Amino acid sequence: MRDPNEALIVIDIQNDFCPGGALAVAGGDQIIPRVNDLLSEFPIRVLTQDWHPADHRSFAASHPGAEPFSVIQMPYGPQVLWPAHCVQGTVGAAFHPDLRSDRADLVLRKGFRPEIDSYSAFFENDHSTPTGLEGYLRSRGATRLTLVGLATDFCVAWSAIDAARLGFEVTVLMGACRAIDLDGSLDRACDDMRAAGVRLEE
Repeated sequence: MRDPNEALIVIDIQNDFCPGGALAVAGGDQIIPRVNDLLSEFPIRVLTQDWHPADHRSFAASHPGAEPFSVIQMPYGPQVLWPAHCVQGTVGAAFHPDLRSDRADLVLRKGFRPEIDSYSAFFENDHSTPTGLEGYLRSRGATRLTLVGLATDFCVAWSAIDAARLGFEVTVLMGACRAIDLDGSLDRACDDMRAAGVRLEE
């Protein structure tokens, strides 16, 4: 067992982000055995779950004529327009059936506000509206966070960078993550994480 101040944050291992899903990340299901092992090691375990309304503004379908993966400007900054995914209550939004989600102490849902996306487990994409995760982790005495999950270059990276800025000691296990890698987004995300003080390990 890890030290009492260590928390594992498992990001968005959901059907829609795994092979066959609406926004599949290549090899997304390959990390699940390792993540399950990690879930048995940590004293504090959090799963995040993308949880969008059907008309979420980050969906290309909500912008007539817009192509998936194009970028528009939203009030909070640039927004990638995604294929509809992880719609509340659907099979796609459910955790992958092989993930030991029963081991989680907390399931944190994000992206449920229709007008703003939420990559990070800590803040909406405006970088100011909190999810409440920081307070939960502080109340549990967590100071060291390990992040795994999907996708490395979006929700994992944004969560890791926010956690580091909040003063947590943060490690991302790259071998227990998979990336979308949209136009070089993985390299940029790795550079940004390192610049924020995040440790990248395999």
